[in-house]
Amino acid sequence: MSTTEDRWFHRRGTLARDGWQSVVDASLPGWEHTGIRVAELSDGDALELEATDVERIIVPLAGSFRVAHHHHPGEWHTRLHGRASVFDGPTDVLYLSIGTTATITGEGRVAVTEAPTSERRTWQYIAADETPVELRGAGRSSRQVHNFGTPQALDAARLIVCEVITPAENWSSYPPHKHDEHHPDHESRLEEIYYFESAPARVGGNPAAADGAFGMFSTYSSPAGEIDINAMVATGDIALVPYGYHGPAVAAPGYDLYYLNVMAGPDPERTWLISDDPAHAWVRDTWEGQEFDSRLPYDNDVTENDEEGQR
Repeated sequence: MSTTEDRWFHRRGTLARDGWQSVVDASLPGWEHTGIRVAELSDGDALELEATDVERIIVPLAGSFRVAHHHHPGEWHTRLHGRASVFDGPTDVLYLSIGTTATITGEGRVAVTEAPTSERRTWQYIAADETPVELRGAGRSSRQVHNFGTPQALDAARLIVCEVITPAENWSSYPPHKHDEHHPDHESRLEEIYYFESAPARVGGNPAAADGAFGMFSTYSSPAGEIDINAMVATGDIALVPYGYHGPAVAAPGYDLYYLNVMAGPDPERTWLISDDPAHAWVRDTWEGQEFDSRLPYDNDVTENDEEGQR
């Protein structure tokens, strides 16, 4: 791997710490504005979150959980019903402001997204059926976006979070784009984390091939900095994008691709504004008139293919 790929791309388990499978925070050189923690819980396990100056969104990836959270003026217990997998539609999530301690229990895989801030907000539970679901792109660029942590859906201080499902053979994070310069009303400065999962395609996939599920992800340099990632990605892998054009994220034939995006930055406003790579921006115009991928949206309904052994 290249030098920048060693620094900014991490395989599952290489960021393990204190009972978490992966931890990204300001202890990583050159990383400042965002964080993520991912863990697998069994019955009887508990994860402790300390009261620090970070706001958080707790996102069930697979399974369900209970969160005991302590902050002024008392203690609350919130159940996160979750979902079978990240490919089974949106989940409910829990937003916690700074100065909150919390204990997570349950069974399954959970992510805690983070951003440091000095501003306090009110904690918020967002049910799955309240999550804005966006179908973006067209044709082979069709993908599904769950916008539970974007400025339009959540009153957070700095943190912007969403998740994207890309069906097998489709492209997302495309055209390649960046958000590493501050241009009011045009582009904002945001660090970004990509946490990936992949699985045999929900439509037409082979469940027995789960161990080999993968996609592809690319990031390359912009005037803001040198970076070079060209990687096969699988469940648990994490790409960090401090700057640069990122995309595409491509779902391989036979395998669906998921990623959880965590963003925050130094700009005064919490906004998500991007600039396409000028060499590829024209591709957006080709979507006009194309049909959207008929496999989407993915939700929690059992499809007719499930009876034939498809996931």
